[in-house]
Amino acid sequence: MPETEQLGRLGKESPESALPGRRLSELVEQAARCTHDCCGASSLVSEAGPERPAAVTHPDLAGLVSVQLNSGEGPIPAALEAGEPVDSADLLREERWPDYRAVALDAGVRSTVTIPFRRSGLTVTLSLYSFRAGALEDAPHGSARALGDLAATCIVRDRSYRAALTELDQLGTALRSRPIVDQACGIVMHVLGCDSDAAFAVLRRISQGTNRKLSEVAGAVVDKRGRGLEREMVSLSN
Repeated sequence: MPETEQLGRLGKESPESALPGRRLSELVEQAARCTHDCCGASSLVSEAGPERPAAVTHPDLAGLVSVQLNSGEGPIPAALEAGEPVDSADLLREERWPDYRAVALDAGVRSTVTIPFRRSGLTVTLSLYSFRAGALEDAPHGSARALGDLAATCIVRDRSYRAALTELDQLGTALRSRPIVDQACGIVMHVLGCDSDAAFAVLRRISQGTNRKLSEVAGAVVDKRGRGLEREMVSLSN
């Protein structure tokens, strides 16, 4: 498949592809296909927080990722720290990362390279594996890098888009509840003979004291027209 077509597929929008796991799955599948002598690939998102979405082209490669995350040693942690590609041209002669080396050789992997892509507080790593020694020397400069660059950009864009949708939803909720809050403030002002700021403060104290949303408290005040709440309002206004 031509590289431009692969890049186009990776950037295509869909509800599923907006999820990090789907982006990573597309990345590893396409990177493995377009890299000469590559027998598989893995990718993960590393950022502040406990969650690290990951994807592998074959279940056996999951062990290679897990041993690095558990031990803190291997090409993935090294690439995250260095911010640049880290490779092992021949794992039979590799003296670093003994735990990783043992798991990799047991899976038949002879050479690996991990490429990091940093974007807006997160890093996406793409790891490529080969059954042959010295087979991945050019991988950090080929199609895999272009695919990784695009995937990292897409993941950041997806998260920004979802954050914007959440903020828009919260704003819509606030706008819908505003008339009810204004009505409730008017009732409180009438009952207490206070100004709007004091009335809003009373509603907010009731909300905090009862662990209910402000809009719910305001709705209850409007439904009851303030009846039965006079004593509570007076006590909270003092």
